[in-house]
Amino acid sequence: MSLIGIIGAMEEEVSALKEQMTEVSVTKKAGMEFCRGMLNGKPVVVVRSGIGKVNAGICTQILVDDYHVDCVINTGIAGSLKSVIDIGDIVVSTDTVQHDMNAVGFGYPLGQIPRMDTLAFPADQKLIELACQVCREVNPEIQVYAGRVVSGDQFVSDKESKERIKTNFDGFCTEMEGAAIAQAAYLNGIPYVVLRAISDKADDSATVDYPAFEREAIRHCVNLVLNMVKKL
Repeated sequence: MSLIGIIGAMEEEVSALKEQMTEVSVTKKAGMEFCRGMLNGKPVVVVRSGIGKVNAGICTQILVDDYHVDCVINTGIAGSLKSVIDIGDIVVSTDTVQHDMNAVGFGYPLGQIPRMDTLAFPADQKLIELACQVCREVNPEIQVYAGRVVSGDQFVSDKESKERIKTNFDGFCTEMEGAAIAQAAYLNGIPYVVLRAISDKADDSATVDYPAFEREAIRHCVNLVLNMVKKL
C-alpha cells in the first residue's frame, strides 16, 4: 500500500496512533485534522472523523480526494449483537449495512439505499484475513470474529432496538460510522475494512458497560492497527 487512511470516530481512538507517528504534517479540513506521516515504517493519514455517518462519509471522501489513499481502515468501538461476542473481543467487518435506512415503501429491502446496486458493502478480503491473523497474534487474550457490522445514527442501548437490528440484519456488532465509510469506499472503488472492539452489549447495560470498558476496547484496537499496518 502506498498510503493507508486510518479513521477513528473519537480522539481517544486515534491519539494513541498519532503518538506513534513520525514525520507528521497536519492539515485541517471540514473541522477535521488529517495527520499524515509514518507509522511502523508505512505512510499513513490518521484522522478523527467525529461521530455519526455524515462525519464519517465526509472524512472518507476527503481521504480519497485530497490524499488519494489506497485503502481505508476504520478503527473504533461497538456494541455486541451476538451473545458469543464478549466485551473486549474484536469484530472484523465482512460487510456493512445501515440499519436506519428505510426505503421499504419504494420496494427496497430494509437497509438498502435507493438506487444503489447493493444492500451491504463488502469489505476487502485480504484486509479481513490480515486483520484476523494479526489480531490473534497480538491480542491472544481475546477472541476475533469476522462478520457483518451494522451502522446507524443511534447509540443502541436497549434490548428492543438490539433485537430488532439482530433480527433484520444478522449483524455481529452495531456502531455509528462503519457503513458510511464503507459506502464511500465502495463508490470510489478502494478497499476498506472496519475493526470494532466491543465495549458493551448494546442492551440495557450499555450505558454502564461503555465507560468502564471503553479504554480497554480501544487498547485492543490500537494494538491491532499498529501491527496490521506493519504488514501492509
